[in-house]
Amino acid sequence: MSADSRRAVLRMMVRPRWLLALALALGIAAAFALLGQWQVERAVEQATVEVRPTEEVLPFAGLAAPDAPTEQRATGQMVEVTGRFVPGDTVLVDGRLNDGVAGTWVVAHLEVADGAPGGLPVALGWAPDRAAAERALAEFERGLGAEDTTLVGRFLPSEAPIAPADDADPFEMKTVAVAQLVNLWADFDDRPAYFGYVTAKDASPGLEAIHSPPPEQSVELNWLNVFYAVEWVVFAGFAIYLWYRLVRDAVERERDEAEALSQSA
Repeated sequence: MSADSRRAVLRMMVRPRWLLALALALGIAAAFALLGQWQVERAVEQATVEVRPTEEVLPFAGLAAPDAPTEQRATGQMVEVTGRFVPGDTVLVDGRLNDGVAGTWVVAHLEVADGAPGGLPVALGWAPDRAAAERALAEFERGLGAEDTTLVGRFLPSEAPIAPADDADPFEMKTVAVAQLVNLWADFDDRPAYFGYVTAKDASPGLEAIHSPPPEQSVELNWLNVFYAVEWVVFAGFAIYLWYRLVRDAVERERDEAEALSQSA
């Protein structure tokens, strides 16, 4: 654009008609900018994760219910639970990682006494190999009595069962699956069970404590809202650009009309 054209556009811009048009364009741009800000706030709001005090030890009673799904507020929560371990229902769960090392969990059957009655699996600890886990299981079973036990651990939802390979032991367990455990527990037909399990904070003799970190508090933006926010910013810029183009078009139209008049004179 030449210097004369720029000066002509500037003179056109300060005319009352185009000043009013500029005010209208700025108002529209401001409205679009506010809509973009609202979309950003929505994206941040939806990405906000409610921080739960999972490391505060809460009573197990009332946190979960037998024969019901594990609620989000209970997942990963440190709990204190009292109950009686059932002899003969302790099993081994293979292929469990502890700080990246594969080993075996020893999982016992606790009948809850300080909440709604029901069977609750408790992972007593981890062993680096199955032989050590079997020795710890036998020692645990020998020490069981009729008295109640209180323990602290992290409550986690039940895992899905994994079918063993064709050439493997059909009773081999790879996950803490309540649906599978209730079929292994003796005389447990039609009795209530919690669809979750507890990893004991303190390991039983012969076992190592299970590494059970708190649940991750992940935050992920709603990128669809961010995309909409960018769109509104583009619309705001387009409103100003459209006003500028209309001014230029008006200048060019006046110039063409002036040239036409001078040629016809």
